[in-house]
Amino acid sequence: MSPQVPRVLAVAGTDPTGGAGQHADLKSIAAMGGYGMSAVTAVVVQNTLGVRSVHVPPVEFLAAQLDAVAEDVEIDAVKIGMLGSVPVIETVTRWLEDRRPPVVVLDPVMVATSGGRLLEREAEDALRAMLGHADLVTPNLPELAVLAQEEVASSWAEALAQGHRVARAHGTLVLVKGGHLTGDRTPDALVGPDAPEPLAAFDGARVPTENSHGTGCSLSSALATLQARHGDWAHSLGIARAWLRGALERSGDLAVGHGSGPVHHFHHVQDALESWGAAPARFSDELWAASAGLRREIEELDFVRGLGDGRLEPERFLAYLDQDLQYLDGYSRALTLLAARAPDERQRLFFATGAVSCTETESELHRARLRHAEPGAAGAGPGEVTRRYTSFLLAATAAEPYPVGLAAVLPCFWVYADVGRHLGELAAAAGAAEHPYADWLATYADEGFQEATRTARELLDEAARGAAPAVRERMREVFLEACALERDFFAAPVPAVRLAGIDGIE
Repeated sequence: MSPQVPRVLAVAGTDPTGGAGQHADLKSIAAMGGYGMSAVTAVVVQNTLGVRSVHVPPVEFLAAQLDAVAEDVEIDAVKIGMLGSVPVIETVTRWLEDRRPPVVVLDPVMVATSGGRLLEREAEDALRAMLGHADLVTPNLPELAVLAQEEVASSWAEALAQGHRVARAHGTLVLVKGGHLTGDRTPDALVGPDAPEPLAAFDGARVPTENSHGTGCSLSSALATLQARHGDWAHSLGIARAWLRGALERSGDLAVGHGSGPVHHFHHVQDALESWGAAPARFSDELWAASAGLRREIEELDFVRGLGDGRLEPERFLAYLDQDLQYLDGYSRALTLLAARAPDERQRLFFATGAVSCTETESELHRARLRHAEPGAAGAGPGEVTRRYTSFLLAATAAEPYPVGLAAVLPCFWVYADVGRHLGELAAAAGAAEHPYADWLATYADEGFQEATRTARELLDEAARGAAPAVRERMREVFLEACALERDFFAAPVPAVRLAGIDGIE
């Protein structure tokens, strides 16, 4: 009988950011209704940007992990991922010979999505010898080429032929995956050692996402779980493929990392979670979740990356300062309008203090970098984005209901605080002894600014609790519009005129 809750062992390496390896395996097993267990083959230092280091524990320790699980738990399926070296491969092979579970899926991990090498080249022959112990092998096209000892297939027909040759040579099923091919389609096919045609074939439009970290791990562990449940490879592949497609489509909801992000393994339970009352209790949390895509776009801007790691051209930074100084004038007036309309003394004082801070403290920081004292004195008036942003703020705080005005100004607190965290990470990673913008970055992380951000959120949540549904919807609209304007402000092009004013720049 197929188990109601398949017990699935993942034999693979780790991923500290949780998107690949053991972490993706366990999430995928759980997402497919299984109970996940793990035996660690390697401890990997990596994130969504790449692999930095790999530590391989003694193989005796790996063997002890495998035996400890098998002696106590009836294993319904095993998924094998990163093995890395000949001794590790031989250890797992011997264990399969002694205690082979009913379902064995081998994902021949050789190269991470981010490009890092995860298998020693001298271990390739040992991995090929292991294929005969697997029911299904799930290579990507570069890995399929290594298994076949051929060039990487450049067409789907070549890939299918290569998959058939590997299946026949090793007497196993091979999942041929077309994700590495060019074009807007991503075919998949299950081929066997005996049948000349695919046993199952699927096709679909490519999902437009940069988040593919751990897709191979996730698919293979999902297949192992489903096969233990259904006993039908074609049926299992159909379910796993549809699930993974949704995980790719919803990957942007996670906003994890700055490289190739992970897929959303539990996208299909999101509606259930919300029906259980797990949706964010604070309205500001809902707004923040809705802005995830815009915030990711901000973090990926060349300007933001350059400001964080110190590579930003001084002229570009000066042009930004000049526009920001002019923006602060309008922003200060918007805060003054909010203060005048605030329902109580606490809120009036908060926004009035913020308006004064804009015109004094923050503007003075700009002038310390700029040699001119007034906005636009360098020869460039307010740019198109600057005008749009200030006009938007003044209209929202003067003519819209007070809660809507709150939502309009909140991104200038919250998005800047979040960008500051991101910039601090970039600056630390750059490791420059004398960062050219260190004093500027410090203002983003200033605890006073962080506290002001928390207060602004609290005020918005208070206003949202008593607001009508139509007002809350309008709050959502202006919040996202303000986030988009923040993005456009950071991305605004450098004015044609060359400005002078940063120390050492003439």
